[in-house]
Order: sequence, then C-alpha cells, then structure tokens
Amino acid sequence: MTVVALDDTDSRERGMCTTYAAHLVAERLRSRGANVERVLLVRLNPAVEYKTRGNAALAVHADVDPAVALEVATDVVGETAETDDPRTNPGVVVAHEADAPPAVAAFAERAMRELLDSGEAESLAAAHGYDTASWGEGRGVVGALAAVGAWAAFDDWTYEHIDYRHPDRWGTARDVDADSVFAVADAAYPEVWDTVDRVERETVCVPHTPCPILYGIRGDDAGAVSGVAADIDSESVYASELFVTNQGTDAHLRDAALADVADGRGYRVDAAVASDPETYRGGHVFVDIEADGDSLRCAAFEPTKRFRDRVRALRPGDRVTVCGEVSDGTLKLEKFAVRELVTTERVTPTCPDCGTRMESAGADQGYRCRDCSTSAPGKTERALDRDLEVGWYEVPPCARRHVAQPLIRGDWDAPVHPER
Repeated sequence: MTVVALDDTDSRERGMCTTYAAHLVAERLRSRGANVERVLLVRLNPAVEYKTRGNAALAVHADVDPAVALEVATDVVGETAETDDPRTNPGVVVAHEADAPPAVAAFAERAMRELLDSGEAESLAAAHGYDTASWGEGRGVVGALAAVGAWAAFDDWTYEHIDYRHPDRWGTARDVDADSVFAVADAAYPEVWDTVDRVERETVCVPHTPCPILYGIRGDDAGAVSGVAADIDSESVYASELFVTNQGTDAHLRDAALADVADGRGYRVDAAVASDPETYRGGHVFVDIEADGDSLRCAAFEPTKRFRDRVRALRPGDRVTVCGEVSDGTLKLEKFAVRELVTTERVTPTCPDCGTRMESAGADQGYRCRDCSTSAPGKTERALDRDLEVGWYEVPPCARRHVAQPLIRGDWDAPVHPER
C-alpha cells in the first residue's frame, strides 16, 4: 500500500482547498486502475500562526506504484496550488507502506501539538526512503509527512463527505437551500453533527470562502454523512469525496499542569476559578484560573456566542477543567467542565428581630444592629443560586474548531450539556 500525502496548496485570499487537490489525486489514481482504500483528512495543530483556516493535510492510501503516485501528486499540486501567494508553500511525501514506522507516527503526534521544522521533516522522510517534492519554502512537507504517519499515530477517526462546486462557480455565492440543510441535520443528529447551528440559524457545513467546497458533512458513520449530503437541495455537485478524518476528536489537546503551559499548543488543564469573569469591549469574556501557585487567563471570544454566558456564570472557587489553545499567554476556551461549584457565599448578617442588614461593630468586634442592639460574631453563609451545573460545556457549532470534539460524541467523565 502506497501513501501519497500533500499539504499547503490553498491560500487565505485566493482560495483553493487541499482536500480538493487530494480528491484530484485520488481520482487520477482511480482512472489508472489503482484501488484507493481511503483518503485521510488530518487536521494538525490549530495554534500554528501561518496556517490557513483548518490546517489540514491529506493522505491518499492506494495500491499503486510509488513512482506513479509521486507523478500524479506533483502534477496536481503544480496545476492547482495557489503558489502565487508567498504564504503557500506546498509539499508532497510518498511512502511505500501504510503502516508508518514509530518515528514517523511520533512526528504526526507532535504535529498535532507543536510547531515543526521542514528541515526535520525532509531529513526524517529521507531516512525512511520516502520521496518528497516541495514548492517555495517547502513548509508543506511537514504536514504531508504528518499525514503519512497519522494512520499509525491515532485511533479515533470520523468521516466527512465533501461535495465540490463546478470550477466556473468558485468564488461566487453558493446556492444551498438552508431549510433542506436544517431538515436533514435534524433527522441525522447525533450520528451526524456540526452540520448547522440551530440557535444562530447558521448552516455550519457551508463555507463562506472562495474555495471549491459546496458543503462538508461530518459524523461518525460513512453512510450517514453521504446520505445527508445527498438529501441537501443545492446547485449541482461537480465532484464528491469521502474522507476519513481526525476531526471532532480533540487530538490536539494534551493533559498538563498550569506550570507547563506554553504558547502555540492545546491543553486540558485542571484548576480553580481565581477571578470574577469580566466582559471587555467587543463582547469578549475573560476569567483567571489558578493551581499550585500558577495562574492563567482564559478567554471566550465574541464568536463563541452563547458559550460566553456559561463562562460569565463561573465564580471564584469553582473547580474546573478547561480545554483550548494557548496564545499570547491566554487559553482560548473550546470547552470546560465544572467539577465542583461554590454553593454558598459569606455575607453581612441580618438582624433576626427587624431583618435589616447589620453594620460592622469595629475591627474584630463582629456586627450589630443599630436599631435593635442585636449582634453577630461575624459574617454568615448564604446559599447561592447558580446558573451552572456540574458537567461539560462547549462552544456552539458555529464556533467549533475542526479538530475539537463535540460533546455529543465520545465518552466523558461528567454529564454533558451539548450545543446544537
């Protein structure tokens, strides 16, 4: 089994999509009689600054001569990559086996959580006899080699069915009937997820960029995602591809202590809330957490919409697990779990006779009622009415990162409060 992988063919401004390039590679291999066993869509570290929106690398697993695979892939990249954009630096890697050796699998794991160097990728590929091709600075070789190692590195996989537009319609407004998208999304949920955002009334599966994608349907079952795609009313579909993907798996997160958190990585951290949440200009919400003498600022930015209300409901002393990417010393919240809630607060006592709030009687002298002369030794505890429950909370579908795991899938260690 040959693996031909590619990365970094698209542009933030000019469009294109590496999934489409991989589809073309798969189609051309099929036309030559090759059996394409699977096409992997591998989302890499979402904290990489120079990435395009999804940071996807692709790998086609096919029974084909490696020399043919390299020829086809380099032809496709040469024809389609937006190399006029200086930030687009494609790379191709061809491996002679699908079962990547441990060093390549480890490279794939690191690519989910670190910023890696193209020189290291080239050296590692050469050490294992892989063929490579690159354009510009060749940074795409990093993602391509990670895509080669992904099948051995990860064991949680989902599916995405992507329908593509006719090339003459790229860059124009998409004609997709929103009512049909909501109808099929409701019928297929929860096996198919993140198709729409029901509260924001947004068709999440339909991109807004000038790329070739008409829509992409994600879920846990191959037949279900393709079935949903087939039932959407839209402009005519030019081509389709089913991808096996690490989307929706939280593969980018690592467990860590606050002391070990660094920029450019994704984490899962246990801590206590250390400050009252604050809302800043633009609607962004910030809250501090602490553990073992270390602290970290967390943020729920305006695009996370109603998730911010969950963050605003936190109080100092709540025990939480927070998940997200760290940038400029701030963790961008993707989800969090409430482990323990503060349920009482200490307040100035009220007079048992007249019900008015007592006043301080002086330093270390407790409180007294000016009218009734009653006294109390100190503050009393009052029950808090909390708007949160123990369990997991997440950003809505309209704000979810590709690789972030929705609460509707997988096993969790506490109750879940999914967003739809």
